[in-house]
Amino acid sequence: MPEILYADAAVAVVVKPAGVLSQGDAEDAMPVLLQKQLGGAIFPVHRLDQPTGGVMVYARTAARTQDAAAKLSAQMQSEAFGKEYLAVLDGAPEPAEGELHDLLFFDRQKGKSYAVRRKRAGVKDARLTYCVLAQAEGLTLVRVRLYTGRTHQIRVQFSSRGWPLTGDGKYGSRNNRCAPALWSAELHFAHPVTGETLIFRSQPPEAYPWTLFSPDSL
Repeated sequence: MPEILYADAAVAVVVKPAGVLSQGDAEDAMPVLLQKQLGGAIFPVHRLDQPTGGVMVYARTAARTQDAAAKLSAQMQSEAFGKEYLAVLDGAPEPAEGELHDLLFFDRQKGKSYAVRRKRAGVKDARLTYCVLAQAEGLTLVRVRLYTGRTHQIRVQFSSRGWPLTGDGKYGSRNNRCAPALWSAELHFAHPVTGETLIFRSQPPEAYPWTLFSPDSL
């Protein structure tokens, strides 16, 4: 069962295991697993790709918190809802910290996003910042702050510059020793009922490639 970091009548904050669906009604999808643990309805307000694990928040139902999902979704459109990730990249990005700003198009038939040069139907702005934390064996650990939530955004923004996520064969990595090395490390948001700022963190699993780096750098 998923690790629950926090739960009340309005929200549940959990650690999604890598490989588990973040949405849907399949028996092994996160909403169903959380219903079994917590009872009541569970509403996704954001998503993680199936191979990506880490901290997530879900809205719950209660008599006075029916709009928790709407309030959390509204926060997603502003910087009030903060999302930070850890990623391991093939190669070394230059400079060691910076901002990536792209136009992304998601091709539904191919299930893949592309960085494009011009605005057109279906093209969306994408922005993130990153900083290098450590390097080992030709790989680079980075911390990423996500400002927009586009499909496969982190994966395609780095791969389009020649630094694919380690293990992400879909976007150019030749390393097949792991799934795409991406982990939702931190969320902060205002509680939809009390307004209190909540911060939650999660460490990646003790597995390759995360174990190449010292715990202090994660």
